Amino acid sequence: MKILCIDGGGIRGVFAIAILKAIEEEYQQKIGTLFDLIAGTSTGSIIASAVALEKEMDPLLAQYLKYGKQIFLREAKVGLFKSVYSDRHLRSLLKDSFGDTLLSDVEKHLLIPTVDLTRGKPYVHRSKGPNEMDEVSVKLWDAVLSSCSAPVYFPPNNIGNKYLSIDGGLWANNPSLVSLTDALHYHHQTLESTQILSIGTGKQNIDFSIDGEKYWGLRHWLPFELPSFKVTPKLIDLAMDISSESVSYHCNLLLGKNYLRINKELGEEMPFDDVEYMDKLIGFGQQTFAQYKQEITQFINR
Repeated sequence: MKILCIDGGGIRGVFAIAILKAIEEEYQQKIGTLFDLIAGTSTGSIIASAVALEKEMDPLLAQYLKYGKQIFLREAKVGLFKSVYSDRHLRSLLKDSFGDTLLSDVEKHLLIPTVDLTRGKPYVHRSKGPNEMDEVSVKLWDAVLSSCSAPVYFPPNNIGNKYLSIDGGLWANNPSLVSLTDALHYHHQTLESTQILSIGTGKQNIDFSIDGEKYWGLRHWLPFELPSFKVTPKLIDLAMDISSESVSYHCNLLLGKNYLRINKELGEEMPFDDVEYMDKLIGFGQQTFAQYKQEITQFINR
């Protein structure tokens, strides 16, 4: 079983899309035709859903460039009394992209990690297989919106007035281990028969310099700029990076050559909500594909 996994990372998702777009151009076929199971978290869930529906990556990249600034238009400076961003533009984009398609309508195996906030536990939306919330007919866009709803930055998503759902990046920013578990448990694969191509959204150089301060507070973990009071999501970005790389470490130990992780050191901080970095990230994605081209070819042809 060939599996494609895409990390969360907000606007840095364009890095992953650029890689997938380059693969499509290299093989002259839609990326979705190359894989049996697709998994994506947060921004990766948008990309994974498009892949599962066998949409092309070029139009998806154009949508990110077009709607990125609308989605990350601040409603609050700090996020103390309401979320920093409204989800109305993101909701509109997802509805336009996926329409009335139900998650169960997706023919490919698709996994979207989220958090069931009401019950306080991790949750995976699946297009096939077990679904604990089978009393709710979940639309694809609704499941994706849940996985994108980062705490403080976006409000929780209300699923059919049954429960509140938030960003799956809190526990599975890299969905590789989730998809490996599904492959072994629900699809009766073995470690030898499971191959995972895992695509990150860039590894930031997040600066937490020693400054002599003994007691760290909000301004250290989520620093804000004066006089704009714009908050930088350092703590969230750090947590996502650490989560993703730890999962990669364990998957590599379990799968060996059957696990191919593609990511890149970005060399600086590129917050998940800073749209000014999109062009640079796309360039990094193109460079990274060229760097890993031989490994990708071997993986696909294996």
